[in-house]
Amino acid sequence: MRTVAVFVNPDKPRAVAMKHRLEELLSVAGLQPLCYETGRPRTQVRAADLCDAEMAFVLGGDGTLLGVARQLAPLGVPLLGINAGHLGFLSEAEPANLEETVRRVADREYALEERMMLEASLIRRGRVEQTLVGLNDVGIAKGSFARMVTVDVHVDDVLVDSYSGDGVIVSTPTGSTAYSLSCGGPIVMPHLKVMLITPICPHTLVARPCVIDSRQRVRLVVHATHHDVGMTMDGQVGVTLRPGDEVVVRESPARTVLVKLGKREFFDVLRSKLHGGNSH
Repeated sequence: MRTVAVFVNPDKPRAVAMKHRLEELLSVAGLQPLCYETGRPRTQVRAADLCDAEMAFVLGGDGTLLGVARQLAPLGVPLLGINAGHLGFLSEAEPANLEETVRRVADREYALEERMMLEASLIRRGRVEQTLVGLNDVGIAKGSFARMVTVDVHVDDVLVDSYSGDGVIVSTPTGSTAYSLSCGGPIVMPHLKVMLITPICPHTLVARPCVIDSRQRVRLVVHATHHDVGMTMDGQVGVTLRPGDEVVVRESPARTVLVKLGKREFFDVLRSKLHGGNSH
């Protein structure tokens, strides 16, 4: 029997209600669901359980899908997002289309699309303290009420600039429509192999975002007179930084694989989802 995983965000009532209906539809279609709750320490996802899973349905918003992407990318399990949040930019289907979505999966009427991910390593006194992997972006930023932070940005060990302000974002093309967009970064087609460097509220008239090749390496050096600075991955997991810490960002060998049910033009989705200035 074909097996699929179902990840549901228990904090979203629409996702919980949808889970029961989805389980029924999958069973009728001859697909065996393996169900998990996101954001719960007790939820243990074992690689052995998912090695034969054809895909994973993700019931929640964009934040839910980002969390599952970080968890499952090493396993190569494709993700099919069903929007139970607000924007659902990364989602492929809506709750109203649940029956049709299951039918297309059962009939194998879908395609797969790879998205690049980032790997960010915190280096303190010459040692790698922690490494995070994510789909959208890695940000170095000061706390809400802290003073400015200065970040030296190097690309392949060549100094690009020193940005003083609220911090710096390094993002993937997928993340170009997230935090980077809110900070004035460019919109990038998701299939391109590039990274974006976007300063956050820079205290200068000349700082501009830039786009580099995904094979390049970004080294960020933090300077601050306070300790209210952190590194976050996808805005969800992070670590506190100290003055003098370095963060090295490169393309991750892991990939997020998204299930695509039909040909949706990127800019059509962009207009419908981001019209009015919202971001995921």
